[in-house]
Amino acid sequence: MEFLNILVNVFSEYGYIAVFLVLIFCGFGLPVPEDISLVSGGVIAGLGKADPHFMFLVGMAGVLIGDSSVFLIGRIYGVRVLQIPMISRIVTPERFAKVQDKISRYGNWVTFMARFMPGLRMPIYLTAGTSDRISFYRFVILDFLAAIISVPVWVYLGYFGAYNFDILMDWVHNGQLLVFGFLGTVFLLFGIVYWIRKKRS
Repeated sequence: MEFLNILVNVFSEYGYIAVFLVLIFCGFGLPVPEDISLVSGGVIAGLGKADPHFMFLVGMAGVLIGDSSVFLIGRIYGVRVLQIPMISRIVTPERFAKVQDKISRYGNWVTFMARFMPGLRMPIYLTAGTSDRISFYRFVILDFLAAIISVPVWVYLGYFGAYNFDILMDWVHNGQLLVFGFLGTVFLLFGIVYWIRKKRS
């Protein structure tokens, strides 16, 4: 609730550019919840200080540019990225090795699911950038597909709950369940299709 109040005040003052910049810095591990940042952007739209649909586009742009920047830093520096002090505090050699192993085994799925794992998102994107397993083009597609699920949920929850923060926070909690429920359904359908095709073959 405290983060929400602070961000709503900041975003009300500085508008779209503040939302955009905060989301980019979230990609670099800024200790501000990305979902609350998106919700706060939706709130100022609900209060009539921004357009909700344009706020959604700003949210998508901030999220994708922030994530892509982290990936490209990994791609440019490779494993040397761990020598950068700001990054080494977040991505330890042990964490890097674990994420590297997961990406080598489940590259696409790990990259896609990272959007829904706040504490691991930045290390996964950075490590994906150091790996030859995932091209930048593929990364952007996977990140877009994940973001198009989560970003509108948070922005429009904020928009419709702008006048009652207590109810809004309940919606945020339910929104997380909604996103994971949707993902679970998608994975279940893919599993069923895969099983049917395998059985027929």
